[in-house]
Amino acid sequence: MSNEKPTVGYIGIGLMGGPMTRRLLDAGYQVTIWNRSAEKMTPLVEAGAVAADNPRGVAEASDIVMMCLTAAPAVREVIFGANGVAEAGSADKVLVDFSSMRPDSTAEWAVELREKTGMGWVDSPVSGGVPGAEQGTLAIMAGGNQADFDRVAPVVACLSQRYTLMGSNGAGQSTKLANQIVAGCLFTVVCECINFARASGVDAAKIPEALKGGFADSIPMQLFGPRFAADQYEPKMGAIETIVKDLDTITDMARIAKQPVPMATRALDLFRMLSAKGYDDADLTSLNRLYNDQGIEG
Repeated sequence: MSNEKPTVGYIGIGLMGGPMTRRLLDAGYQVTIWNRSAEKMTPLVEAGAVAADNPRGVAEASDIVMMCLTAAPAVREVIFGANGVAEAGSADKVLVDFSSMRPDSTAEWAVELREKTGMGWVDSPVSGGVPGAEQGTLAIMAGGNQADFDRVAPVVACLSQRYTLMGSNGAGQSTKLANQIVAGCLFTVVCECINFARASGVDAAKIPEALKGGFADSIPMQLFGPRFAADQYEPKMGAIETIVKDLDTITDMARIAKQPVPMATRALDLFRMLSAKGYDDADLTSLNRLYNDQGIEG
């Protein structure tokens, strides 16, 4: 990697990847992008990004390759599949993966990528949702070696308020799972709070302001409390299937570690109810539907 401003690639132009790429462009980086659905790249190309034909093309044009994908199979395919990142990988390039997946898979694939190409991998799952991606205030938890982290940290700085190296590859993913225990439970608790207030005759729209600064306050309360109170589902902020994936991973890893996670398990049960009702791709505010449809049993 040169001492000049590095070239950057971004793979996965979704709810998070879109605004994160736009921030990279606004910060003056040359950004090459790829997305499976090509039409999602158009607004960013119009803003100055260069569209590649495949992930390999992104890696060929970039010192730092970033990506944010929905699930581990997609990560595996984009890196090691035909025309994947690994085909253009080299020791002077680093992969920064913002996706959320199993820590053991991340650690295994990071070793494989380095052995095959010399390319480093920093797992960097994020917290803060779409607003954090838009505002550059994400909390990002990293796993990898110190040298790779130091090389990418100045670029990641324009996307985050905090970028913390937690240990070797996989440590970022483990930290994200710990984060999702809190976040997943908070979403369900805030929804329950708002619906209890509404059923008690309180103006539920005032709850976030009334609780602000107290022990019951949180970012989910301030972001989603008003949405729950207003039954607001657009613009979309997250998806049910994404939180189910993370909570499933938590319960799976907890079984391996023999560590009970009763609160996360209950939150997963609630989100699975929504999946069973056909709301996999729906906004997290859809938790309201369980209360409105009286779909929760004690």
